[in-house]
Amino acid sequence: MAVNSFDHPADDAVFAAVDLGATSGRVMTGRVGPGTLVLAEAHRFANTPVRLPDGLRWDVLALYQGMLDGLRAAGRSGPVASIGIDTWAVDYGLLDADGALLGVPFHYRDGRNSGISERLPEGCGAAELYAVNGLQHLPFNTVFQLLAHRSTAQWKAARTLLLMPDLLVHWLTGSVGAEITNASTTGLFDARLGDWSDELIGRLGLARSLFPPLRDPGDPAGTLLAHVAGATGLSAGTPVTTVASHDTASAVVAVPATEPEFAYVSCGTWSLAGLELDAPVLSEESRAANFTNERGVDGTVRYLRNIMGMWLLEECRRAWGREGPDRALAALLTDAAAAEPFAAVIDPDDEAFLAPGDMPSRIDTYLLRTGQTPPGSPGAYVRCVLESLALAHRRTLRRAAELAGREPTRIHLVGGGSRNELLCQWTADASGLPVTAGPAEATALGNILLQARAHGLVGDLADMRRLVARTQELRHYEPRGDGQHWDRAEARLSPGPVPADA
Repeated sequence: MAVNSFDHPADDAVFAAVDLGATSGRVMTGRVGPGTLVLAEAHRFANTPVRLPDGLRWDVLALYQGMLDGLRAAGRSGPVASIGIDTWAVDYGLLDADGALLGVPFHYRDGRNSGISERLPEGCGAAELYAVNGLQHLPFNTVFQLLAHRSTAQWKAARTLLLMPDLLVHWLTGSVGAEITNASTTGLFDARLGDWSDELIGRLGLARSLFPPLRDPGDPAGTLLAHVAGATGLSAGTPVTTVASHDTASAVVAVPATEPEFAYVSCGTWSLAGLELDAPVLSEESRAANFTNERGVDGTVRYLRNIMGMWLLEECRRAWGREGPDRALAALLTDAAAAEPFAAVIDPDDEAFLAPGDMPSRIDTYLLRTGQTPPGSPGAYVRCVLESLALAHRRTLRRAAELAGREPTRIHLVGGGSRNELLCQWTADASGLPVTAGPAEATALGNILLQARAHGLVGDLADMRRLVARTQELRHYEPRGDGQHWDRAEARLSPGPVPADA
């Protein structure tokens, strides 16, 4: 647990959580006290990537302005005791010797990473990397992005690498650091030692000086610069607190688990399904199964797999929106509930579904390739996607339990997907385990709880989770049926993607 010197906040103070997701950003405010955990939205803004001639980029300046606008709105809720920032993982900005950003950060879905993982230096094959970093093989891992980047003029001028939340903290405070839960997703972090891997960085021919000192959740990150205070209306002394800046790590903090043996699914654009462990699982069997060991709060390990989550549904809706009137999600879910069960199933992790584009057509292509009939209506597509996600949750959690020697008794499904009653019920049915759904705002709650703990308002991880369980709206789903329909659907799936050298 981090030690700090924060002042105790005023009774009417709020904590501000900057929470940036793949499609939108928001600033949330939270009030925390004995038996109290109240969240409110101060400001929401779009996160719209921009395709430039050289690739797909994040519009980081628009995100920064949205954050400033949100902090100004948060200040109208009461005195802001602290600010914390979380975002998605793996993406980064490069700074030059003057601390200026070099170019616009690339989007992890950009195609520049294609094939990079197959051209690694000698001694850096999949098995060698996993033995140190314990990371799931994904083509957009930071390590592969860096190898794609280093032939550029920007790379030659780079002196510091900052992951996205660290870049935003730098712009607010002028300080430079790397938050540990997000650093653990880069592929350049030693999963056993809990530090940057000098060994891997050297083997890959990267400069160790690029990687800043690590910070733990709860550490002070600095205070607002004068011009930021002016832009937001906040005090120049307002502290920025290091939180679990990888959004999944913050979400896992807010899992309302009261039992020790639990599994979780943090479901949004991605479904992150796994277990919380005390130590990484770095076996060859774990590597072949493509599980990741990412850092959690207080030295825990998030042992999980990334699954292509609600991205599939949202890309379908975008495609249908280009063809005609926007299809309301509620109506689509009603149609999905009435559609034929198990008419078609897909592997959500097939690489065909990774890039933005016409998702219904890609689903059709996958189904035809695997001898299945494409859906005949939007509701049938939605049923296909949600049943396939439920199967992926089941498959991933069962394998995680086998590899880690655990027997979870409940699944906690948090994040935006927890509002989807069909997905929650079907996850319970497929897995044969009860599912507790909620909170939907787990990431922002985890962000705020870590700030509150740094300011002395809440105790350890178990205490934070008990507070979430007592104060947030949760729904419970019991498994229905005998599971044989899910077994037969699973048997129809083609083999999933295999990591290099497996």
